Amino acid sequence: MNRILATAIVGLLALPAYAEGDAEAGKKAFNKCKSCHLIADPAGEVIVKGGKTGPNLYGVAGRTAGTVEGFKYGDSIVAAGENGLIWDETTFVEYAQDPKGFLKTYLDDTAAKSKMTFKLKSGAEDVYAYIVSVSGE
Repeated sequence: MNRILATAIVGLLALPAYAEGDAEAGKKAFNKCKSCHLIADPAGEVIVKGGKTGPNLYGVAGRTAGTVEGFKYGDSIVAAGENGLIWDETTFVEYAQDPKGFLKTYLDDTAAKSKMTFKLKSGAEDVYAYIVSVSGE
């Protein structure tokens, strides 16, 4: 019985994580994000033209925070990545809603900062679903 339960648990853990938000609503909501972020595939094909103040969000799901090659991150987000922060729907949504607050809590450091000052108060689940939908994930 224990082997069956263990096998079932391992099977569930192996399932891919799908975004629960509404990708179509996220496409519209991403307009708030594209002043700082673009979405471009690894070959450089631009999916959503946007700014370069923030990192490229293509493939963010499952990526370690602070690791887009060639992007200059702040110390706190790099430290979060070094401490195991992997972007999934939950972490993305919490970060997007209050980047500085999220990092302070995640790092247990009241001095933590975020270069992202914008707070996406609602619709972050939808934005995440949209990014996942255009990232081939």
